Amino acid sequence: QVQLVESGGGLVQAGGSLRLSCAASGSIFSIKSMGWYRPAPGKQRELVARITNNNNTNYADSVKGRFTISRDNAKNTVYLRMNSLKPEDTAVYYCNVDGSTWYRTDFVSWGQGTQVTVSS
Repeated sequence: QVQLVESGGGLVQAGGSLRLSCAASGSIFSIKSMGWYRPAPGKQRELVARITNNNNTNYADSVKGRFTISRDNAKNTVYLRMNSLKPEDTAVYYCNVDGSTWYRTDFVSWGQGTQVTVSS
């Protein structure tokens, strides 16, 4: 199967920066898209940012201009650079990856989550 390992969360002051990483491993044949999500009021999780295998990106309005998503296909890794962090960005951030395995089955995997805390 496919496993995701996240890193990079932590405690930072408002205005600071963090970079999250998520590495996928296992029976991966190809990855379609990779993204980051966080809990939101009234929702289980909301999209923060997502990047496709064509490097098309989309962002939540609340993070546009502050967060940048990128990926390293050779390492099956997705990054989220978070600048100008605000206290309202405090959350557990979850990595999500979808693609196909060597067995030609589709997969959707979630990471265990990494805590980001922004102090005012």
